[in-house]
Amino acid sequence: MLWLIGNRGMLGTELSRLLEQENIPHAGTDREVDITDPAALEAFARNIWPGKDSARWIINCAAYTAVDRAEDEQELCRRLNTQGAANIAACAAGVGAGLIHISTDYVFDGKGIPGGDGRPRPYREDDRTDPAGVYGLTKRDGETAVTENNPASVIIRTAWLYGQYGSNFVTTMLALMKERDIVSVVNDQYGSPTWARDLAGVLLEIVKTAKNGRQIPCGIYHYTNEGSITWYDFAEKIYEEARSSGLLAKNCTVKPCASSEYPARVKRPAYSVLDKTKIRKALGLRIPSWDESLRNYLVSVYNVDTL
Repeated sequence: MLWLIGNRGMLGTELSRLLEQENIPHAGTDREVDITDPAALEAFARNIWPGKDSARWIINCAAYTAVDRAEDEQELCRRLNTQGAANIAACAAGVGAGLIHISTDYVFDGKGIPGGDGRPRPYREDDRTDPAGVYGLTKRDGETAVTENNPASVIIRTAWLYGQYGSNFVTTMLALMKERDIVSVVNDQYGSPTWARDLAGVLLEIVKTAKNGRQIPCGIYHYTNEGSITWYDFAEKIYEEARSSGLLAKNCTVKPCASSEYPARVKRPAYSVLDKTKIRKALGLRIPSWDESLRNYLVSVYNVDTL
């Protein structure tokens, strides 16, 4: 039996669908079980696992993710991202469940670490964390709390997540391109777009691998789709695919701009590319490229015939 926390979010909904397709027994909760209340977590866990069960998993997809608003709602953000994560980890340890916890590229400072050629190299799992804002800080502290409360945990950092369920960059761009003749997008922030369905598939693979007696070592892993681009590059590709498939009927110019033209409460990472060597080796993964997954997403969600 698997317990999916945050089952109605973008990632949680994708994972719920995969679990149903695979006929994997699971319970899903969102706000009906308060992750800031240890007693509520324990009561629910004892209810779904009343006896001995050797295959217990908790996957935590719940989080406070409003990066700018977090600066004004620091207490709420910390309760969910840090204390909530700590409570879930302690609950998992108490009932003997494995834990998979989702984290973010925002735990890094976003300035990049120079590689051998002087250019930034992808962040590795053991690189120093130095978050710039409340959101990143609470997620970094959440990682620490998870590790301290349940060392037998797997933490997955991801970035630039988009998907069918919930607001995200792809849906925003498509909406703007339908309304406007010109869309300006920042061209000085580098990262790797990640289709939520791909990430959900990786989470499922971790569980299935463990079920087959080959559990990956606990610790921190990185997962995004392959490739390193800017938000402008991403928007250009969205436009190209939407036009070629007939999803977008009108012309629109995608214009590059600087981050300074869009001031925000928290500075966005200039570089948030994550190294995926560790998880690729642990699971034997073929990780799709960002453009391949974008194409598959548009075909899947918008039912276009060809791209």
